[in-house]
Amino acid sequence: MKQMKIVYRGGEGELVEKKSRFIATVVPAESEDEALEFIAAMKKKYWNATHNCFAYVVGENYELQRCSDDGEPQGTAGRPMLDVLLGEEIHNAAVVVTRYFGGTLLGTGGLVRAYSKAVQEGLAGSTIIEKKVGALLSIATDYNGIGKIQYLLGQRGLTIVDSQYTDSVLIQTLVPQEQLKELREAVTEGTNGRAGFPEEKAVCFAFVDGEPVLFE
Repeated sequence: MKQMKIVYRGGEGELVEKKSRFIATVVPAESEDEALEFIAAMKKKYWNATHNCFAYVVGENYELQRCSDDGEPQGTAGRPMLDVLLGEEIHNAAVVVTRYFGGTLLGTGGLVRAYSKAVQEGLAGSTIIEKKVGALLSIATDYNGIGKIQYLLGQRGLTIVDSQYTDSVLIQTLVPQEQLKELREAVTEGTNGRAGFPEEKAVCFAFVDGEPVLFE
């Protein structure tokens, strides 16, 4: 698993171009089956729409990429939608843009812009997070060392997610993989060896609205 942006909570966005209504619905999709089920559900929900175009990407390296113009001129809907997902570096996501035709032709360029913008609106209405690979690191120290540790964590933008104050202090923090070695060394040096690391658990994590979220 590597660090990547994903859709944590799906959402919707909408725009109107020359009386045509474009509704973008975005969801997380961990597999092609999930993406296809979502697309089928959107086509059922918006059964009377002029078009239900889609795009989805699955995999750490975008191994699976699919899109459809659903009757729009070739290359004016699905591919631009897919390009937005790839351009935003979003993994494991699917989007359907539903169009209700308003009576005025938009032209090739107009369609590309409308479908691209619709996806951007859908992403704006979703919760996008950056999932990181790292560790849930426990740090044990005495009361003299806690201030220095808090300073070192703050300096690196790391958050204390749990703390226990007894005859000593035990805190837990989420650390990206690439920062682990340097942090351990800095804590050991900064506390003159008074801090220890009783547990280090490999995790994938992100922060949603400031709160930590762990992934299996």
